[in-house]
Amino acid sequence: MRHVGLIAGAATAALVAAGAITYAVAGDDGGGRTPSAESADAGFARDMAVHHQQAVEMSYIVRDRTKDEEVRRLAYDIAQTQANQRGMMLGWLDLWGLPKVSSEPPMTWMDMGGMASGKDGALMPGMATNSEMKKLGALDGKQAEVFYLQLMTDHHKGGIHMAEGCVATCQVGVEKRLAQGMVDAQQSEIRLMADMLKERGAAPRS
Repeated sequence: MRHVGLIAGAATAALVAAGAITYAVAGDDGGGRTPSAESADAGFARDMAVHHQQAVEMSYIVRDRTKDEEVRRLAYDIAQTQANQRGMMLGWLDLWGLPKVSSEPPMTWMDMGGMASGKDGALMPGMATNSEMKKLGALDGKQAEVFYLQLMTDHHKGGIHMAEGCVATCQVGVEKRLAQGMVDAQQSEIRLMADMLKERGAAPRS
């Protein structure tokens, strides 16, 4: 029941966050200024939208690879939460009239543009490689559960680092609040996934 409660709480938070798009305007708490394409606000929205999309993909893969209801509920919650947040961030870019892609390397807005090589599809820290995504899709049952929980733990750690960067440097209030909500929710999910891995005789990869 503890796991179910945590997941339900995260789902409720996602619905509240999704409603924020209705009042998210370009100058919210930002002095009425629309962010520039090179700003932390725009960079975070672009990069986290890509980061989130992979989490959604991983979550739907594992839902088809296991019958374990606990893992399936967690995967569904993560997919719904991050899909909603991704839509919000892409919506803000539209509101600001800014491109959804950049010629600069990911995380340039954090002065970390060279940190991830993009080798084998891992565009940002925490992201799974193309090979890891393929492997996840080939596993079944407990093996799929464990690998998903390990991949998602790494994914959340990378996402938290990026979200903390937005909290520190973004100027748009609603975006800073969303980023802080990501930090809080994903830290909670990391603890939950550590427990779930332990129950399956495994541990996070790092």
